[in-house]
Amino acid sequence: MVFMWVIGGLLIWLAVKKDFEPALLLPMGFGAILVNLPLSGVVGEHGIITWLFEKGINVYEVFPLVLFIGIGAMIDFGPLLSNPRMLLFGGAAQFGIFLTVVLAVLLGFDMNDAMSAGIIGAADGPTSIMVSQKLGSSYQGAIAVAAYSYMALVPVIQPLCIRLVTTKKERMIRMPYNPAKVSKTTRILFPIIVTIIAGFIAPDSVALVGFLMFGNLIRESGCLDSLSQTAQGPLANLITIFLGITISYQMRAEVFVTWGTLVVMALGLVAFIFDTIGGVLFAKLLNIFLPKDKKINPMVGGAGISAFPMSARVIQKMALKEDNQNHLLMHAVGANVAGQIGSVVAGGIILSLAPQFLGM
Repeated sequence: MVFMWVIGGLLIWLAVKKDFEPALLLPMGFGAILVNLPLSGVVGEHGIITWLFEKGINVYEVFPLVLFIGIGAMIDFGPLLSNPRMLLFGGAAQFGIFLTVVLAVLLGFDMNDAMSAGIIGAADGPTSIMVSQKLGSSYQGAIAVAAYSYMALVPVIQPLCIRLVTTKKERMIRMPYNPAKVSKTTRILFPIIVTIIAGFIAPDSVALVGFLMFGNLIRESGCLDSLSQTAQGPLANLITIFLGITISYQMRAEVFVTWGTLVVMALGLVAFIFDTIGGVLFAKLLNIFLPKDKKINPMVGGAGISAFPMSARVIQKMALKEDNQNHLLMHAVGANVAGQIGSVVAGGIILSLAPQFLGM
């Protein structure tokens, strides 16, 4: 119990002092302290956090799904639509998820826990929470903490991974940005078409993708500005607060303090690292077949994870460090928003595969 107070304090410190995902780590940290007080009144049959967890996450997955409406309303898919090939990196950068599932199974984890650990690599907190809950993982608290912590550590983790598998010459590749004009009709049709395609490819992703794309449709419709602003601001902020403090229900000492928790968090880091490396290596593979003047800077592939917009900013910063005239931001943004789609589709694929392995 005392150990969990320390963990809660550490999360609060990271949020306040280091500005690491404060909107979520601070509520999670304070919630970890709340649920680990002796005879705490916030858990149990009449506890408010127990009630919020049961209604908001455990039964209906309300909080993660509604949050996706806000996230969708924040995303501009314009850079992706003007350069559709960036969509490939949104898929390639999910490699670490499936590699980690295999690794977790080899380490002796049950398939539901292995799949839940792998999805941490999506760098998408709401998706990680929803998948781990739906699969009934024993490590939901650890998965939520790991997902948001690694998202916050993108500026630390990604540069190390990218430098490990690229040369200075590759990191200096310039990519001219000549965006094609994207019509309003295209912007409106895109979220609708993506939802339909996702429904055929991974039916279990429809809730995740659908709510994300519905938020984006509100944004792009042009006739619901007040709703778009509400979704991006008050709605997203309110749900984030509730989600952060509610997930702390899974951070009770008897559930959280196990060796399995440490291993799952380590596996999540492996997934996150290999998602980044997978995107970079895929870009290098494409470069083998591309003409010299059409080469892709491999760092852009690393932005195919879901941590939007942090990953795109990291790539831009790395590019300018190698060459102060090399501006990759918009290319990286395109890959980054593709990663947002890729992560929720990957979550849906995991949920679609689960019945075959778990008999669900």
